[in-house]
Amino acid sequence: MAMRADEIEALLHAAFPDADIEVIDLAGDGDHYKAIVKSAAFIGKSRVAQHQAVYAALQGRMGGALHALALETGPK
Repeated sequence: MAMRADEIEALLHAAFPDADIEVIDLAGDGDHYKAIVKSAAFIGKSRVAQHQAVYAALQGRMGGALHALALETGPK
């Protein structure tokens, strides 16, 4: 079952309470999203480490309930 944008946003806000987050449904199908996440938690972290932190915040839903997620991350 596909995830809704608000579910993705809630998981990300739980992991990054200070973050500015925007979740965009790219295909209108609930399966292909882009998430823009800006958080102080990313200061000093590589892009790979930032993306790993976002995937961890999604609690294993990538590849299951969430099929595709393009990420744009950076410090706030």
